[in-house]
Amino acid sequence: MIKTIYAVLMPGVLFVSINLQGQPFTLPIYNGTVPNSKPTQITESVEYGNSKLIKNVSVPEITVFLPTKQFATGQCVIICPGGGYVQLSMDLEGTDIAGYLNSIGVAALILKYRLPSNEYCIEPHKAPLLDAQRAVRLVRANAENWDFDQNKIGIMGFSAGGHLASTLGTHFDYGNPLAEDTIERQSCRPDFMVLMYSVVSITDSPGRSTSKKNLLGENPGTDLIYEYSNVFHVTEDTPPAFLCHANNDDRVPAEQSLLMYKALTDKNIPCEMHIFSEGGHGFGLATNNDHVASWANSMRLWLKSLNDL
Repeated sequence: MIKTIYAVLMPGVLFVSINLQGQPFTLPIYNGTVPNSKPTQITESVEYGNSKLIKNVSVPEITVFLPTKQFATGQCVIICPGGGYVQLSMDLEGTDIAGYLNSIGVAALILKYRLPSNEYCIEPHKAPLLDAQRAVRLVRANAENWDFDQNKIGIMGFSAGGHLASTLGTHFDYGNPLAEDTIERQSCRPDFMVLMYSVVSITDSPGRSTSKKNLLGENPGTDLIYEYSNVFHVTEDTPPAFLCHANNDDRVPAEQSLLMYKALTDKNIPCEMHIFSEGGHGFGLATNNDHVASWANSMRLWLKSLNDL
């Protein structure tokens, strides 16, 4: 059980002292008022079926899972569960993944990001990215406290969560050194990306309509569509990436990963891609299919190769 968690909130600073005994802990990612938010009567809801699904997320937070210190690699991965920007798949693409990452010595943090809604967001489409940027800053500020390297922080996303991860990987900054909030002085650039059956373009290519509508609304302008089509924003500073997809994915076609792979290689960004002949959409760890499940070990080896650089 958790013996002690001390969270001390001061202006712009979050200090955490923890005696965890291997147990996860959850923290808000903002101190005080959540930016780009407005009062709401809408409450968060949870549904249980084949997966635990959370809807109406208006208060973003992270849940931190730390590996056994003896085997820790120094790497950390922030996980963005998928769900089409209308819900979050918190076990299949959250806690299951965090458990695996811990088992290979990698710290894992599940980001419960705000889902875009006019009910509690001033500008709904901006909320998920703001939360992902803030999460990286917060995690980087606490890297020493949580025993990992502040220069080995990656972002991982599934489906729409992969769209968020690739948005962060192409829309980051290096922090504001003059910010009163010391967390905002930290860079929000991830050091690497893991993009799992991800949406990376919401132009008129296949496999983007649901996420596009839920993120940007019914009739977004061409400028907004371009801004969130991340394949167009890959630069020489975009972090290295691991991409994985199933060729028979009927929701987000493997074409999406192919587009990102080409965009990355065109800029000479190190990347690795695995496209399986089977698996469909939303396979997570694919524990019922040894063939598809092999992606996790491939990712482990890829993470190790980054760590050995």
